[in-house]
Amino acid sequence: MKFGLKLAAALVVGIALGLFATWATVIYGAGPNALSDGPWQTSLATGSAKSGPYTRAKVAMHGLLALNRSETIYYTAYTDSSGAPLDGACAYDVVGHDPDARWWSITAYGTDDFLIPNPVDRYSISKNSVLRAADGTFSATVGSAAHVQNWIPTARAPFSLTLRLYNPGASVQSEPGNASLPVIVKDGCT
Repeated sequence: MKFGLKLAAALVVGIALGLFATWATVIYGAGPNALSDGPWQTSLATGSAKSGPYTRAKVAMHGLLALNRSETIYYTAYTDSSGAPLDGACAYDVVGHDPDARWWSITAYGTDDFLIPNPVDRYSISKNSVLRAADGTFSATVGSAAHVQNWIPTARAPFSLTLRLYNPGASVQSEPGNASLPVIVKDGCT
């Protein structure tokens, strides 16, 4: 009888740990073929026939409509460039040049993977909407405090940023872990 109880307890603990590890991998894991470029993470398997069950589950859970890599490369940032988690109680400057792509956008998402409701109905910046300095660089503010231009509003809660590169250039396709992507710098917290 004691052996049976120990076996049942071991099975319950094993199943619980296995389910938790699977859930954590799908929700937070970068998955197979993952690359980092500063705070930005991408997976070469997203949108490809190489994607396994974890990548497919992650795409389904996070609501991506993943196109193949020659059409779009998706980068996600959960931290700023120093490695601190993104927090809506802080303001961030996203600074860079246009990434090597025909078109790009940066969008903020809440922890539920939905757009963050805000009073100005603004959810992203893009190649066509961002204002640039004379040298071609752009600087966008991400945070809950209102700004006049180049502002991606967030709630005062954790969030992530998704950078989509549509029709990425040959250099990005061949080396997506070494692309010239914007930096994310914390500007202060309230």
